[in-house]
Amino acid sequence: MAWLLVALGAPVRGLILYLGGLGRLGASALWLAAAPPCPFRAVVQQMDRIGVQSLPIALLTAFFVGMVFALESSYGLKKFGAEPLIAVGVALAIVRELGPVMTAIMVGGRVGSGMTAELGAMQVTEQIDAMRAFGADPVKTLVTPRLLATLVVLPLLVMLADVVGIAGGMLIARVELHMTGRRFLAGVRQTLAVGDVVSGLAKALCFGGIIATVACYQGLHAAGGTEGVGKATTVTVVVTALLILVSDFFLSKFFLVVFPPWVSL
Repeated sequence: MAWLLVALGAPVRGLILYLGGLGRLGASALWLAAAPPCPFRAVVQQMDRIGVQSLPIALLTAFFVGMVFALESSYGLKKFGAEPLIAVGVALAIVRELGPVMTAIMVGGRVGSGMTAELGAMQVTEQIDAMRAFGADPVKTLVTPRLLATLVVLPLLVMLADVVGIAGGMLIARVELHMTGRRFLAGVRQTLAVGDVVSGLAKALCFGGIIATVACYQGLHAAGGTEGVGKATTVTVVVTALLILVSDFFLSKFFLVVFPPWVSL
């Protein structure tokens, strides 16, 4: 038993220190956001890069996720004669779960790797050290705009993804179950409540913080030249996806208690 504790001690300690570093960086970036000057222009530039340029991949992913979920559900519902419930399943799954998670993973893979590569290149070429030498705070200048932009943009992307995902499910319901669009949307309206939308957007907000914080942390701690930047980018993509999925479980458990889904049969 002693050797097991010794073997597990180092990884657990490293994980705790890593999560502590992420928390400290995120808290510092948010704290510095309130200090003048306001990085408004930098935030707007990052919103364009993170949100507008990620729009096609987010919407395309949501559309096909909605279609696949409706397609798989339609075969199971046919066996029990419960075809009208397809709108219930699609609406709840997309808004509460699949919309925020899939959008965050896709945007995190695209945006997180870009943030890490950009900041990592600045770190290995000593540009960040030069900023400190001139009295500028790298967290205020580099991390805060990216974090604020991601926190603003990701919930907006998730809202659009929810609409597109439900539209994909409605298309499959029309083709496979011959359900009219009006009937499908009526089921969606009867199913979704304010709590469902709030829980999905709150998840998106948390996932946005994870994406920006992990990406910036890895970029600021990159070392070893271009090879180190590549490794940091890979770590960002993997860690971001893992933290999104792990946090999604606890957030889902919390919101299922606070906002239990209401289904009208």
